[in-house]
Amino acid sequence: MSNVEEFPFTGRQLSEYDALVTAAPSVLEAIPGAVYICDHEGWLVRYNMEASRLWGRPPSLEAPREQFCGSHRLLLPDGTPLAHAECPMAEAIRTGTTTRNAEVMIERPDGTRITALVNIRPLKDHRGNIQGAINCFQDVSKHKEVEEEVRRKSRDLEDFFENGAIGLHIVSGTGIILRANKAELKLLGYASEEYVGRHIAEFHADAPVIGDILQRLSCGEELDRYPARLRAKDGSFKHVLITSNSRFEDGQFINTRCFTTDVTNLYHSENARRESEERLAATYQAATIGIAEADAEGRLLRVNDAFCAMLGRSREQLLEMTFFDYTHADDREEEVRSYARQVKGEIESYTVRKRAMKPDGTTVYLDVYSSSVRDRGGAFRYGVRVLLDVTEHKRMDDRLRESERHMRDLLEALPAAVYTTDAEGRITFFNRAAIEMAGRVPEIGEKWCVTWRLYKPDGTYLPHEQCPMALALKENRPVRGEEAVAERPDGTRIPFIPYPTPLHDVDGKLLGAINMLVDISDRKRAEAYAERLASIVKHSDDAIISKDTHGIIQTWNAGAERLFGYLAEEVVGQPIYILIPPDRHDEEPGILDRIRRGEHIDHYETVRMRKDGSLIDVSLTVSPLKDARGRVVGASKIARDVTERRRNEERRQLLVNELNHRVKNTLATVQSLAAQTFRVENDATALRRFEGRLVALARAHDLLTRESWEGADLRELLREAVSPICVEPEQRVELSGPPFRLRPKLALALSMAFHELCTNAAKYGALTTDEGRIKIHWDIGDHVHIRWQELGGPRVEAPTRRGFGSRLLERALSREVGGTVHLAFEPAGVIFEVEAPLI
Repeated sequence: MSNVEEFPFTGRQLSEYDALVTAAPSVLEAIPGAVYICDHEGWLVRYNMEASRLWGRPPSLEAPREQFCGSHRLLLPDGTPLAHAECPMAEAIRTGTTTRNAEVMIERPDGTRITALVNIRPLKDHRGNIQGAINCFQDVSKHKEVEEEVRRKSRDLEDFFENGAIGLHIVSGTGIILRANKAELKLLGYASEEYVGRHIAEFHADAPVIGDILQRLSCGEELDRYPARLRAKDGSFKHVLITSNSRFEDGQFINTRCFTTDVTNLYHSENARRESEERLAATYQAATIGIAEADAEGRLLRVNDAFCAMLGRSREQLLEMTFFDYTHADDREEEVRSYARQVKGEIESYTVRKRAMKPDGTTVYLDVYSSSVRDRGGAFRYGVRVLLDVTEHKRMDDRLRESERHMRDLLEALPAAVYTTDAEGRITFFNRAAIEMAGRVPEIGEKWCVTWRLYKPDGTYLPHEQCPMALALKENRPVRGEEAVAERPDGTRIPFIPYPTPLHDVDGKLLGAINMLVDISDRKRAEAYAERLASIVKHSDDAIISKDTHGIIQTWNAGAERLFGYLAEEVVGQPIYILIPPDRHDEEPGILDRIRRGEHIDHYETVRMRKDGSLIDVSLTVSPLKDARGRVVGASKIARDVTERRRNEERRQLLVNELNHRVKNTLATVQSLAAQTFRVENDATALRRFEGRLVALARAHDLLTRESWEGADLRELLREAVSPICVEPEQRVELSGPPFRLRPKLALALSMAFHELCTNAAKYGALTTDEGRIKIHWDIGDHVHIRWQELGGPRVEAPTRRGFGSRLLERALSREVGGTVHLAFEPAGVIFEVEAPLI
């Protein structure tokens, strides 16, 4: 061996291994990661503090030395134990293999594990001999956890798609099915190769539907439970709800993700309910009144077209608002307070008239009917609000008050009764206002109308099967311009305008109809009152004058022209003093002061002056006139010539004296009847009978009064006695006999008798059946002979005892009329006959 071989040249460059081994400790510590070095036999010769930290221990570099790795234990990524002698470091030293980004698991002495990413390079000398190896490794446990979480979510998503209970499919931008899960394939019965790859339109039963779906999705619109029908492999149709959205990349429509929910069974089992909901939905939108739903804070949840039109806003705008937002500031507090009470359950509903502001600044007057929908526990779910636009009514009302000044408010909010029927006319829905208007609770399934009875405006009976609602359904057309009168069970009658409108499905099939009954009672009364008032003012013989609070004449009627001699154009705008004699000018300030205080001056007798200067005694009635806010703005004055009044009073006094005499006799009769009635039957039933008899007596008294107590027509007396008790008297009661006027005493007695007979027929006799009839015939000779006969009623049995009614007919009547009376309870019907003198 040469000296060169034995003693290396000191200037030779160190190998990597020698340089690393002989380097200062700070060199390894400067490396940003865990590092350790093994010699050519694998023994650890150097490591830094990061390596010790990751191992969880400081391995010994002295005997006993550790080989290949300083960890407590090594494992493969799948958890399989890895001996140190088989680890990547051992492989690098034995074979010179370089390891890049390999993963191993390091178990520490405390049992914790980390995943390490190792990079190992063998270290060779200048001749290429392996002197050792260096391992740079780092803890990638956090990254592995993230990767594992991503893989887990990916697996979950894949499992969700493939094994989800709801059908899922992906469709390309051109409509080709790219993928479908098991539930989708099972729903339709196709194998994957029969379904995937084909155009989605091939499986939709309705081309317009899939066309609409693809169009919406291509525009980026999301679908939520869109109804559709899919064609299954066996030829059946599946009713489904599709929920879908689209995926776009760089503005390009790529595909859709669709959930397909099978609702076939639900569709069939709830078909009847769905048809009902369609009718109700159609009712909601077809209603000519505004309908809306609101949450507890007043935010609008749903509105119909009429609601939008009333408020001059789109549906989208309204659904961003509360109904307080468009309420006039002066009306808002009352609305807030009422609605808060309704939400809390203090009141179930309320009605308010308020002002609403449109976007253009105009004001509309609305009648609001607010009610609550609550859950089974009574908790508030949402409020239902019905709006009637009463702006025109309000304007008419204001004009009427302004022009007449002293007239009361003639137009009030009219409640809107709404109900629906099916195509056969059976009632399927009615609202609270319909119950109130009908005066009863209708039964679901009744036909044609919610009212108890109907009449035409002229009083003619109108069968329900001929009412406007029936006509609308039978002829499949809306009916407009009709009026009718509804009779409640308590006998009250309400005139109204019906608006029956047929309802159709999307195919034009008749589903039923909706009818709104608008109560026009107030309008009818207002019209009659206005006509009477105008007629009174125009044709009155009295002078009717109006003046303002300063005494300036404002209006002047024809009676005033006749009384004072001035034409209207001569005095309107002039002070009232032109009618007052100079010596009485001091009267007017006192009158005006009382009027300003709202006082009414009745029958103030004084002297006034005509145009020609002559004086006339008059009686004045002066009333304050008020504006819409109740402020006195003037006075109406009625001036009457006292001379004519005195003449009328004298004539009236004579009439009153005579009438008082007749009334006293009548009251004596009433007193006798009352004594007999309550002596026999001292209970509520007897009282009602007495009241009925008393009413009959009063009715006869009224009839005689109209005839100046000179007698009464027999036919008219019979009608007056029968009509209040008998329905459809024209059809059920036959009257025959010559014209005949009864003397007053006979008229009173017969009125009571026929009242008793008709009451008995309504309770037990012919009027208790639809076929029952009554025939009343009379003949006139030396006596008047009247026969009452009941036909078509139930079988009659003679009573075991005689009540007051029978005694009245058989005994009292014969004494009153001075004739003979016969009452027979024949099986076919009661027969009553009376014969009385003509005088």
